[in-house]
Amino acid sequence: MSLIEPAFSKGAVEQGASIRTRPALWGLGLVAAASWIAAAAVIELWPETVPQPYGRELALIAVAISLVLIIVTLTGRALGAVATTVRYYGAWAIAAALGLIAWEVVTAKTGLLPVPFFSSPQSILEVFLDDWSRLGISVSYSLVLLAKGYFFGSLTGFVLGVTIGWSQAASYWVHPVLRIIGPLPATAWLPLAFFIFPTSGSASVFLIALATAFPVTILTWSGIASVNRDYYDIARTLGAKPGFLILKVAIPAALPHVFVGLFMGLGTSFAVLVVAEMLGVKAGLGWYLQWAQGWAAYNNMYAALLVMALMCSTLITVLFRVRDWTLSWQKGLVRW
Repeated sequence: MSLIEPAFSKGAVEQGASIRTRPALWGLGLVAAASWIAAAAVIELWPETVPQPYGRELALIAVAISLVLIIVTLTGRALGAVATTVRYYGAWAIAAALGLIAWEVVTAKTGLLPVPFFSSPQSILEVFLDDWSRLGISVSYSLVLLAKGYFFGSLTGFVLGVTIGWSQAASYWVHPVLRIIGPLPATAWLPLAFFIFPTSGSASVFLIALATAFPVTILTWSGIASVNRDYYDIARTLGAKPGFLILKVAIPAALPHVFVGLFMGLGTSFAVLVVAEMLGVKAGLGWYLQWAQGWAAYNNMYAALLVMALMCSTLITVLFRVRDWTLSWQKGLVRW
């Protein structure tokens, strides 16, 4: 057990640990709050080599985070699940504050990392405050495009994986094709996609779907093929037909593999999304990155990368929630 886990693990908090019985919770929470106060002091009091906009606003944000940490630390379990989550990530709050201080020192305060290739925290905040409308439109376009490609790719991969996992004839004909086409990166099909499809948007959807379909197909196929044959024998003795065996036996048993494929497909589709949006579209995060690079607006580029990371992390979290809800009947049997 680590030094942090006894005090800040979710299990410890959920078992009723309080500030009185767990002094380490209290101490670590105050250290996290003090770290963010120190970050605010560095931002506000240390002179900058080059004047930075929104320095005071960034310092106020750091102070606000510190106040939240203090409130959560002193109120114990009164805030419920919110307090539990904040305490669990208390060590990360300290690491984030120290990382912000280091980032601030090597950019805005000392200039060790040259401008404009490296941006300060204030310049990233400036993009979010001044260019939020264009960045927000790009995020919405990317989400719509990703949703379309991911949906069609996941559906195609799932149906194809179930088919070749169940049917030996389909496996005989499709398996060699997958081994040839599947390993090829979806971006390699860019010229052909833009020639076949009438618009750049439809071509982008196809490329994202192609990137998603391959891992979903392979993992679904693997899940169907690895189902215990005794399940089928038991169902057949009870009079089950092939349709029942597929829908009620094979697919439910293969769902853990399917979700692994969905997670892998989400990662690959996100990579293809950026490349697809750099060609022939008028909005999107890929387009925004290309625009920022063309104007040497590196602050905007880093801000877009941060948004992409947060968006991908959020989508993965949502997919985890869907998986937990879908596989609730397998709780305790499936571990990730």
